[in-house]
Amino acid sequence: MIRKITESRWIGPALVVLGILLMILGICRGEVSVVFTKAINICMECIGIG
Repeated sequence: MIRKITESRWIGPALVVLGILLMILGICRGEVSVVFTKAINICMECIGIG
């Protein structure tokens, strides 16, 4: 069963479309600023400033 799913031709493009739709949903909800804030905090902690 799993082998049939992973070998089908449509699973790759379907996952790409799903990923793009979820990114658009996140952008519409304003999640970009949240992600950037978390990324900045993580980077600051890694180099020892934050």
